[in-house]
Amino acid sequence: MLFNTLQFAVFLAIVLAAFYALPWKKPILLIASYYFYMAWNPKFILLIAALTLIDFFAGKWIAQAGGRTRKLALILSLAANLGFLAYFKYLNFLVDVFRIPTGHFDILLPIGISFHTFQSMSYVIDVYRRQAKPVTSLPDYALFIAFFPQLVAGPIVRATTFFEELYAWKKPSPAQVQAGVLLLLFGLMKKMIVADQFAQMADAYFADPGAAQGYLGAWGGVLAFTMQIFFDFSGYTDTAIGCAALFGFQFPENFRRPYLAGSITEFWRRWHISLSQWLRDYLYISLGGNRRHTYRNLILTMLLGGLWHGASWNFVIWGGYHGVLLAFERATKLRPSAPVTFVLVAIGWVFFRAVTLGDALYITGQLVTAPPGRFGWSPWMLRLAIATALLAFAEERWQWFDRVARARPLPFAAAVAAMLLGIELFGVTGVTIPFVYFQF
Repeated sequence: MLFNTLQFAVFLAIVLAAFYALPWKKPILLIASYYFYMAWNPKFILLIAALTLIDFFAGKWIAQAGGRTRKLALILSLAANLGFLAYFKYLNFLVDVFRIPTGHFDILLPIGISFHTFQSMSYVIDVYRRQAKPVTSLPDYALFIAFFPQLVAGPIVRATTFFEELYAWKKPSPAQVQAGVLLLLFGLMKKMIVADQFAQMADAYFADPGAAQGYLGAWGGVLAFTMQIFFDFSGYTDTAIGCAALFGFQFPENFRRPYLAGSITEFWRRWHISLSQWLRDYLYISLGGNRRHTYRNLILTMLLGGLWHGASWNFVIWGGYHGVLLAFERATKLRPSAPVTFVLVAIGWVFFRAVTLGDALYITGQLVTAPPGRFGWSPWMLRLAIATALLAFAEERWQWFDRVARARPLPFAAAVAAMLLGIELFGVTGVTIPFVYFQF
């Protein structure tokens, strides 16, 4: 059930109506969340239910036990989460790496498995570190794992954040509802007007990189994906955070205009913020953080972060590339300009998007060694890119989005009408293009 479909709009309207008309708010959200997930593939609800039970009881066990027993409970919980992840996501990759003569297994990847396993693991680790208290209600914990706005592709919400809002829940104010509606529609605009426009060119280019003309053609395809992935993923999370706000949950920002970052370090403070913070708190610090082997820890953290995205050498290289850049910046104290950072990030996206490692190496070679060729963007795409850049600069300086969200009813209604009209006139509606991060 994609956010940018009529099916989801009807689903959301029904759930909102039931949530505010009936007294059983938590059961309504849990049933709706399970239904939302089962709309993809009903059998995988058993996977979420199993992990929910394992980590719920692991948290209680850790809180009640002492000494080695606490550590054993943590290990068993992490083994279960990582075991499911390894089987569904990495088994065939491991078969290739270790040349196991079994052939590939026909395994269907459960949607969103990387996100809800990380979210559940963070809860168990926080209880072990005594940074969170164990949840006493199994349905409440099940809702934390399955809450439908952010179930499939984040943001990764910490247990302390979610349960603080759940247990102190109050009806959202009109201002919060306005902000939620605006963010939801803004996310759909990002996806349907911008991301899906560039997706068509990016998909065509990466399907056959050799058909492009020269280095301009290569840069045209790479920059098309650079636009697509940001507006696609940030569009999803804006819609997710907006939906959550309509139910009274205020989730933290997940993107903060990352393409305006003046260094790779700053980029990762602005891009997929919930994942960056998760990797920092649960992996980088556990490895030693800044206390010892800082550069090794940075590179290893990003290598594993790349592998989290997908089971291929392309993702490992993409993560390692960013790890080396982060370590270089930390060692030299140099901060490249925003344009240089943007180019470095765009080059990294080649490995993220290319179908094979051979394609990635071919494309990176084309970026610098091919004859000029033809850029390939239409005038409409150029105008769209310029418009989004101007809006980003304006938001960075004047926070225009927050001003619109706090506007009086009449100008706010005008803004909503304009957004809906923009989606109708300029959105890609003839074909449904899945969100990029649904594959993770």
